[in-house]
Amino acid sequence: MRIVMKYGKKGLPLQFPDDIKATIIRKRKMLPVSDPEGAVKTALSPTAGSKTLVEEAQGKKNVCILICDITRPAPNAIVLPVLIQELIRIGFASETISVLVATGCHRPNEREELRELIGNEWVLKNIHIVNHFARREADHIFLGTTPGGTPVKMDRRFVNSDLRIVIGLVEPHFMAGYSGGRKVVIPGIAHEDSIRVLHSTRILGQEGLMTGRLEGNPLQEELLSAVRMAGKILAINTVIDEDRNLCFINFGSLEESHLAAVAFARPCFEIPVSRKYKTVVTGASGYPLDKTYYQTVKGMVGVVDILEPGADIFIVSECSEGLGSREYAESQKRFIEKGAGIFWAESLSKPLADIDEWETVMQIKAMKQAKIHLFSEGLNREEKTLTGVEVIGNLSEAIQKCLARKEDKQLAVIPEGPFTLPVYRPVGSQED
Repeated sequence: MRIVMKYGKKGLPLQFPDDIKATIIRKRKMLPVSDPEGAVKTALSPTAGSKTLVEEAQGKKNVCILICDITRPAPNAIVLPVLIQELIRIGFASETISVLVATGCHRPNEREELRELIGNEWVLKNIHIVNHFARREADHIFLGTTPGGTPVKMDRRFVNSDLRIVIGLVEPHFMAGYSGGRKVVIPGIAHEDSIRVLHSTRILGQEGLMTGRLEGNPLQEELLSAVRMAGKILAINTVIDEDRNLCFINFGSLEESHLAAVAFARPCFEIPVSRKYKTVVTGASGYPLDKTYYQTVKGMVGVVDILEPGADIFIVSECSEGLGSREYAESQKRFIEKGAGIFWAESLSKPLADIDEWETVMQIKAMKQAKIHLFSEGLNREEKTLTGVEVIGNLSEAIQKCLARKEDKQLAVIPEGPFTLPVYRPVGSQED
């Protein structure tokens, strides 16, 4: 059997002998929209129970459009030109329109990377595009504190705009349940103080924080409380298939449009699996998500629901940009030196997480469920030692040795990684 895993830009082929029984878990097929640009225009047109963009824009003098950073393959090249041209048509001058990149605590997207992110030369030349910088105190405005204790500081360029529009990409997320919507706003354009509280082990370690879950998810509850402090925000939420084709788009209020997009996405992304596995092969969804090991952790967490006790996870991730940030490397070093137990206890005692240590925390959660093996061609020798997992050179051979050791020829393979969510549903269960 030959399977191509999402890996970098080109993919990674895997060949298994005939005696190995591989269950391939993919998203359900979605029908791409036949006219993507027309679909954007339709989304901005009148719909039952919602206002049009024209109505929402009445009396507004300027607009800020919020987009995901380079780690998300959002269809900006399709949505931005249509949206901006419509804004100009209804009366906004191009100089009153800005695009803000929601980087969270990630690095800014500039030069060729920004060109790739925007995907349209006309937009690049005619619209003011800026990055969010979480550590610039003066760029943020304090809106209050949530009931859960999160100080809410947001980028004032977005908060102070008359018309605020978010472009979200809805996919399973290992902390927030689903991406898109409110998550683009916070942590997307939050100050680092807000982000460090939201990503503290006090929150990440709570029951209910898991991939695919919105209700009862403590992080989602904090995100909702925080984003409501900013007042009215509009959103265009999108869903794409495994080949990055646009399959769903809507427009409306931030909360309602996000929930509608999640309702569309769930049956496609969440795949019932009738048994658990001792061996699972997954990935980090290929480019752009697998540019760093930091993002690779999402693939580890995404499969935990279908793992047998003592399972092995094999994950492929190119990591073309290495481990990730300097802070993340320091976090991984502390984790390796101190061990998972001490690292977890120390992080739990801190009200504010250290920058990027939350990814180490999520890796520890996955490692409690399985032994993790990594195949990556982008990490240097030092970076490999900081992964905290077993780095392998021959993937097929390592998988076959694992299966032989377990005397179990069955394994699950998730070619796309974290954007396909396998959910354990035993035969005869009510959800089956």
